[in-house]
Amino acid sequence: MKHFHKSLFFVLGIFLLMVSCGPTTRVTGSWTNPEVPQQRKYSDILVTAMIDNVNVRQSIESELKNELSNEGVKVTRGFDLFPPSLRDEKMGSKEDLLDAIGQNGFDGILTVALIDKETETRYIPGTYIYAPISRFGYYGNFWGYYNHWYPQVYDRGYYAEDKRYFLETNLYDADSERLIWSAQSETVNPKSILSFSTEFAEMIKNNLKEENLLGRGTTEM
Repeated sequence: MKHFHKSLFFVLGIFLLMVSCGPTTRVTGSWTNPEVPQQRKYSDILVTAMIDNVNVRQSIESELKNELSNEGVKVTRGFDLFPPSLRDEKMGSKEDLLDAIGQNGFDGILTVALIDKETETRYIPGTYIYAPISRFGYYGNFWGYYNHWYPQVYDRGYYAEDKRYFLETNLYDADSERLIWSAQSETVNPKSILSFSTEFAEMIKNNLKEENLLGRGTTEM
């Protein structure tokens, strides 16, 4: 019986570790324009995150640049083309933006937008725990007995707060302005801006590769 409980706790511990290390970002839906020729690929892309938080914007654009550059795609961050101090001035009109895109010779525009966010509070119920030990492992006195068993008899419940972020990522053809590809994703309880951006960028890159939309250009150093 003792060996059974030890094995049970070991398996449970491994399972919880796997869950805690699992991905926090997933694609919930995607679409590819059926009118796009199969041979059409994008090798010079402007990446822009339309997010108010400057740190998040810069992190997302940087990680997308890293991931796409590793595939041979030339990538320019919107943060570099339109820094925060000049963003309002340079992006005052659609014409100004299109002029900047045309002057730089991009063939694709990849946008990321936060479309919704939710906060949900849930109750995690407590559980009864039984962890057998040797008969006198708690030193054979009342306080030893009490201090050993009290925290193990019942693990109190607690409230947890889940934060969910819903993003939409679109790839546009720079010449025609047509929407080529779109994906909606959900991120739950990101550990940090960097960890989220890294996981998100890898996921987007993999989806673009699966749709065969990436070409090879002259990557920036």
